[in-house]
Amino acid sequence: MKQAMLIVNPSSGKEKGQEYCEHALETMTTMGYKTELRITEGEGDAMDFAREACERKFDFVAAMGGDGTINEAINGIAEQDHRPQVGLIPLGTVNDFARALNIPMNPEEAIDIFRHNHVQRTDVGKINDRYFINIVAVGALAEASFSTPVEQKSKLGPLAYIIEGMKKMKEKQPFELKVHSDHDWEGDALLMLVALTNSVGGMETIAPEAKVNDGKLHVFVIKDVALPHFLLLLPKILSGELAESEHVHYMKVTNLEASSSYKMIANVDGDEGDKLPITIENLKQHLDILVPPTE
Repeated sequence: MKQAMLIVNPSSGKEKGQEYCEHALETMTTMGYKTELRITEGEGDAMDFAREACERKFDFVAAMGGDGTINEAINGIAEQDHRPQVGLIPLGTVNDFARALNIPMNPEEAIDIFRHNHVQRTDVGKINDRYFINIVAVGALAEASFSTPVEQKSKLGPLAYIIEGMKKMKEKQPFELKVHSDHDWEGDALLMLVALTNSVGGMETIAPEAKVNDGKLHVFVIKDVALPHFLLLLPKILSGELAESEHVHYMKVTNLEASSSYKMIANVDGDEGDKLPITIENLKQHLDILVPPTE
């Protein structure tokens, strides 16, 4: 019998994670899986459970939770030689990775797509010795996501990040940045975004060209500009034209190195990551993820 693991963060989605467990377990049983249920209790649990599933050569791993839980599960799988198929059940504030894969935001609908067994080969990013599934950002604005209070995220959703970002934006803290890749860049910047997907902070217009399987890092460096010029970038973000601004350096690469003389900390999928310097690469089509069938 095929083996599967269901990893659940019970505190995600206003603590509704366990409500959907029965539906997920029933679905996985009808698919022919003998499923083991794992409930996370703290940071790192989802990664450990996913790693265990790989080491035991499981066929399928489903992760139920927010972006943090899903990121942990992917980190546990991406480093392994044996990588099971992955199912995502989004319960978070933004759910960027699930959005990019067209996975329904309704958890029950997300579970139901498992039955179709439609696989999308999907890129994974690697930053130094850890993995990411959506974005790496550097700059004072990037720190907004991991400084946003949890209560505010729960109440306001993606709007919470925007509010915190506006506070940071008024501080306007440029930093010296060097980016080395096929296309080098050096200068003072307000923000560097490295996107794997088209969904960033719940918005799908920042990196509209980004595909989950194109093997590319989509890099946006927002130069040090006066606040009025920075504010004028917002309409370009909403219209999907950020890359065309004279105040933005855009490049599409497979890997890069970024460094700074300032003490900058990378934001990795919304959480605090490594200090610069950092090395980032795209692992093309590294994972098999179940997605809605194409029409």
